[in-house]
Amino acid sequence: MSGHRRVASAVRQAHRDDDRVRVGIAAALDRPARQAEEDECLVAGATRSAPQPDRRAAEEEPDALRTCFEQDRDRILHSAAFRRLAGKTQVFIFPADHQRTRLTHALEVAQVAVAIARACRLNVALTEAIALGHDCGHGPGGHASEDAFSVFVPGFDHAVWGADVTAAPLNLCRETLDGIRNHSWSRPAPSTPEGQVVGLADRVAYCAHDLEDAAATGLVSPSELPPAVVELCGSDRSSQLHAFITDIVATVTTTGLIGMSEPMGEALAALRAFNHERIYLRPESVAQGQTVVVLLRALVEHLSEHPEAMASEPLADDPLMASVAYVDGMTDRYACTAAVRLLGWDPDRLPRGQDTGTGTW
Repeated sequence: MSGHRRVASAVRQAHRDDDRVRVGIAAALDRPARQAEEDECLVAGATRSAPQPDRRAAEEEPDALRTCFEQDRDRILHSAAFRRLAGKTQVFIFPADHQRTRLTHALEVAQVAVAIARACRLNVALTEAIALGHDCGHGPGGHASEDAFSVFVPGFDHAVWGADVTAAPLNLCRETLDGIRNHSWSRPAPSTPEGQVVGLADRVAYCAHDLEDAAATGLVSPSELPPAVVELCGSDRSSQLHAFITDIVATVTTTGLIGMSEPMGEALAALRAFNHERIYLRPESVAQGQTVVVLLRALVEHLSEHPEAMASEPLADDPLMASVAYVDGMTDRYACTAAVRLLGWDPDRLPRGQDTGTGTW
């Protein structure tokens, strides 16, 4: 469709009757104006967008309309690494249509984090950029990939790898990379309040939605939750997110610290412990994780010896590290297909998911 041209104004519009809707004519809210707005609206201590962003590689001109953190958010959103999260395990490998993937997890973390950041008058664009990119370093098969890659990269951590390797081509700002690198609670605290908010939002989001997915499959029942959890934050995802977000906002706005109250912190810890025992460490999950570890290690070893099989990736000086990066970027299904194609694996040996039926590859 070519659209509809308005002869009087020389404007081409999408719909025939678009001229019924008009907005006031005003100067665009460009990057300098948006940065000035940050100074007026953000709380002391919130991260301001820098006129000259601190990026690994200098860029000639700042964007005319977007702040540096808005650029980062858009670069992550349009990256191949972000799209591939749609094919990576959150809890269930090869999830059914209504179950979470790493991609939907990232979107839910962004929703939780932005709700907190906006209410606390922090930098929403930086918060969203970190949240969308926080898991971009995850390999196929969930956290089992970290165990698989640790024999090649000692102490392999998806957060560090995501910031230092996966996101490197995007030339993101230092603050965004810091938030991605340190979002995990086992890592040092992020240097910005926005990064710390994402760290909280990540755990809040996955504890609530992983429980919802497991309950939908019949693995657990919300009625089995510890009474203290139900009393403080409810037994369903919506109630839990509302309770945690409300508590975090109240804590930040009354203390100036990024955190939650002691009772809600205990409730979150109890919810996470319940999920670990009943969902993540169930025998089927552990067995699948062990299979994933063997599969991914075998792929890395094969590709490091046959780097020509990674023709779509730039070859690095170190074939082993290039193969780790290549396998880390694979989706679950691509990794399983590669195991059959490159390694001669019997399809019956592959992990079984919610959507694979008898498992044909």
